[in-house]
Amino acid sequence: MENEAYFDVNAFASLGQSNSIFGVSLMDNIDIYPNIKVVTSDMALAAGLDRFRYLYPDSFYNVGIAEQNLIGVAAGLASEGFKSIAVAQAAFISMRSFEMVRQYLGYMHNNVILVGLNAGFLLKFFGNTHYATEDLSLMRGIPGMIVLSPADAGEAVKAFEAALRTDASVYIRLTGLKEAPIVYKEDFSYEIGKSNVIHEGDDITIFATGSMVHQVIIAGDLLETQGIKARIVDVHTIKPMDVDIVNDSKHSKLFVSVEEHNLIGGLGSSISEYISEFTDYPPLLRLGVKDAFSIPGDYEYLLKQNRLMPDLIAEDIINKYKQ
Repeated sequence: MENEAYFDVNAFASLGQSNSIFGVSLMDNIDIYPNIKVVTSDMALAAGLDRFRYLYPDSFYNVGIAEQNLIGVAAGLASEGFKSIAVAQAAFISMRSFEMVRQYLGYMHNNVILVGLNAGFLLKFFGNTHYATEDLSLMRGIPGMIVLSPADAGEAVKAFEAALRTDASVYIRLTGLKEAPIVYKEDFSYEIGKSNVIHEGDDITIFATGSMVHQVIIAGDLLETQGIKARIVDVHTIKPMDVDIVNDSKHSKLFVSVEEHNLIGGLGSSISEYISEFTDYPPLLRLGVKDAFSIPGDYEYLLKQNRLMPDLIAEDIINKYKQ
């Protein structure tokens, strides 16, 4: 049996990605998946799990700030037939726990839904130790792992519900501040591995993921004032990559990828790995986090450092397009 949370854009906008997943969708799905077990590393309050913890104490485990142990417990529950969900900061569930994820989920085929909170630069003044800008690269390198990067809170709910229906390990990368801009103002179709076209344009195709989808929509408006019409694609699934949408965009004069992730190993790398096997694709401009550690600061300051604000994205695209 399948279930989808009622698509309430205003509620999702106010709650943010993780609170929409755990405060709304998880509660809607617990009766359909009574074997759900949620394991977290002291992130219940931050993730919006307090209500679930109170109502279903036998289905909730807090292992403390011990993310490697978190993966072991979640994998053990999955091996016993439970629908296991592990929740932690994205930097720690992907980097600190990488070997455990690789061995227990990838190699041993224990299917767990990993939810990485505060990916990208969301932990701001905590600094580079807490930034998750390599997580897509790590997670997509694990055989059998599905990697999802939703653009807003509503899409995060749909990604979570799709993960519940999937018999595979899934990493859901959550970005975007609470009350972050909504990309999808009405209900929409979501399918793992099938990207969504947000805007049509004949000149270039911009592939964006996560928090950058909204930034690219604004950048697209700026480009249009310069006579450049952009096709904007929300790549919510990093792995498996939607090669059909790449093929369908071959008419473009330029491909652009935009991500709040290191330029190495993420969305841009996925696209370049695919098109490098052929000769009839346009050049690819990869925009993302520079291959360097950033100077800590507030969120906008960090995005500006890496030229990920709409005006800077548009400027870089215009410069490349005119070459």
